[in-house]
Amino acid sequence: MSQPRTPHHRAKRKDAQNTPLATPQSSVAAEAARGVQISRRASDRLRAGHLWVYASEVEALHLPGAGEPPALLAVADNRGLLLGTALYSPASQIALRMVAREAIDEPAWLALLEQRLRAAIKRREPLLDEANDACRLCFSEADELPGLIADKYGSLIILQLLAKGLDSAAVRETCARVLREELAPRAVLERPDPRMRELEGLAAPETGPLWAAEDGAASSATFHLHGLAFHYDANSGQKTGAFLDQRMNYAAAADWARRLKTSGRALDVCCYQGGFALHLARSCRAVTGIDQSRASLEVAERNLAANRAAIGAQVDWLEGDAFQVLRDWSESGQSFDTIVLDPPAFAKSKRAVAGALRGYKELNLRAMKMARPGGLLVTCSCSHHVGWTDLEGAVAAAAADAHRRVRLLERRGAAPDHPVVLNLPETEYLKCLVLEVE
Repeated sequence: MSQPRTPHHRAKRKDAQNTPLATPQSSVAAEAARGVQISRRASDRLRAGHLWVYASEVEALHLPGAGEPPALLAVADNRGLLLGTALYSPASQIALRMVAREAIDEPAWLALLEQRLRAAIKRREPLLDEANDACRLCFSEADELPGLIADKYGSLIILQLLAKGLDSAAVRETCARVLREELAPRAVLERPDPRMRELEGLAAPETGPLWAAEDGAASSATFHLHGLAFHYDANSGQKTGAFLDQRMNYAAAADWARRLKTSGRALDVCCYQGGFALHLARSCRAVTGIDQSRASLEVAERNLAANRAAIGAQVDWLEGDAFQVLRDWSESGQSFDTIVLDPPAFAKSKRAVAGALRGYKELNLRAMKMARPGGLLVTCSCSHHVGWTDLEGAVAAAAADAHRRVRLLERRGAAPDHPVVLNLPETEYLKCLVLEVE
């Protein structure tokens, strides 16, 4: 007859699960014991489901000798209890990115990488069809693969490795093989992020594709969003080349313009390569796109030409600074039925939030002064550090200064291929307000 469980029994079981880093219970843990101890604050955050540890939260670091630091480190709390394994970035402010809640070695990590990447792709398959052959296949921490981005643009797949611990031939080979087997692309290309290369201390990747179905595979393709064709060039543009996170908001803006009957004159501010503008051109009579990048507007014009048969609107592009153009136009009495504001990230750190909010308020103030009564305003922020309350406060302040009454129709975020994980607030960065300006 079994003995009843007592508090003593439960305590012993808990201690067995929280193995001290200094006395690992397996050969894998023994290999990983040369690791890192972190602060209590960081430990609590990891136990709550977050994946990051900042460099300032590292209390003790035990590396295996001289030479290149390891990609993987065992992570322990301030008492020495094992928390799991993380990718290590010695040059970054984000020193550790958790990939497992137990001690694992490189073969186990590569197997986990393959498993999670295949699962991420399977989650996106329902989002893809002939009219929509572009989406984010893997969204870093949101898919339990910190620092790994994979985007599909038609027949091309673009890979970004944004953490030092991912910078290896084995990781690249695993990713390229999985992407090839799951999706049969024309090519898998790696596109570095210059800012992250600097922050993470990453070397420049080799030129040429990670994999190609045939020699001399091109770096350009055509992809489709809601039946519209867009040109893609892996060697130009921002991020991985386009802004797939806005793709559902493109369609929503056109839908709201039809619903509100604001289908006269439309303005797309910071239009980049014409995502909002071309979708609005299927609902509105005339559309103007503004951007300060001539190269982006040249691609927008190319995209317009590719969709001429499906677009009846008059579309024109203006190269210029959005703040200056909106200031001049609002003061000269220009007016629009539909206005979209999609500026770049104004706040890349907490210190930049105050200045960012001034920028958002100014753009929205000018837009409201140009909006016709009953007009549609779609205003966006892609700054993680600017929360919903911050953005809505800036827009409300702009409405007060413009003496306009603004009605909230909808709050929107990134497309579902950019999922938000509640334990990881950094995954919710894109905010989109759909407003009626009375």
